[in-house]
Amino acid sequence: MTTTYAVLSEGLRKRYGDVQALRGLDLAVPEGSVCGVLGPNGAGKTTAVRVLTTLVRPDAGSARIAGHDLVRDPAGVRRAIAVTGQHTSVDGDLTGAENLRLFARLLRAPRSRADELLDRFGLTTAAGRPARTYSGGMRRRLDLAASVLVPPRVLFLDEPTTGLDPHSRNGMWDAVRELASGGTTVLLTTQYLEEADRLADDIVLIDGGRVAQQGTPAQLKALVGGYAEVSLAPSAPLDAAAAVLDRLTGSAPVLDPERRTVGAVTTDPTLTLPRIVREIDAAGVLVVDASLRPPTLDEVFLRLTDRKEPAP
Repeated sequence: MTTTYAVLSEGLRKRYGDVQALRGLDLAVPEGSVCGVLGPNGAGKTTAVRVLTTLVRPDAGSARIAGHDLVRDPAGVRRAIAVTGQHTSVDGDLTGAENLRLFARLLRAPRSRADELLDRFGLTTAAGRPARTYSGGMRRRLDLAASVLVPPRVLFLDEPTTGLDPHSRNGMWDAVRELASGGTTVLLTTQYLEEADRLADDIVLIDGGRVAQQGTPAQLKALVGGYAEVSLAPSAPLDAAAAVLDRLTGSAPVLDPERRTVGAVTTDPTLTLPRIVREIDAAGVLVVDASLRPPTLDEVFLRLTDRKEPAP
């Protein structure tokens, strides 16, 4: 079956003075999926969103958004997308209902759609209050509701939950899941790795203005491998356990004399916890406890983003 891409870019480049923000960005986001875009500060995430949403013209490269050429048909791109950023665009002096009904008139959407979204985003009880009295999470939900009055084919969310409390963040996550289940493609930039892990079908790691890695959360974790750690008895030699882990994993072990632990990264899918314990015991080292866990997305992020100076 042929995959249809809602966002497809090749070789996008953008320079600001001496700073090369994008260095040949290639993206492929299938229709109806949620794509999480991660990267260190200054990696090019925000520039990528600004280029893909027609706010900034690329210096080179090409892209198609919802089938529209980014450079030749920017108006078509804008008709097909919606954008929600870190800062809300609603009018604080208008009520929640007035904000959505105003946007509905501008977008020629029925008034009933505004009322439907107030309910869908949990804002009905606050609909008659000025938006300036809303909490940060409520304002962000109102902004997202305004963005989807006319359901977009592609929704760009640029760090939409920055600064929100956990309850408000969970509410935003629920809203994003619902939009994606309705067929909207979502491209989400975020600083919260848990957010990407829970929401994204696919994750793109951007570093130095390029895609460093792309794949599902599980695929990216498999690239980094698991982490094996053993806790030893007070008199057990850490060096002996480290030598066994080094042989089994092929990775330099990390010794923690204070915690009496030895750990190492492993990319061997056949390595099991019983084997680790058995071979360390055979070396005459008493193991008190042991664990073999998959990496967190934080560990993936740190291992796969290259902080070396990128090539021009």
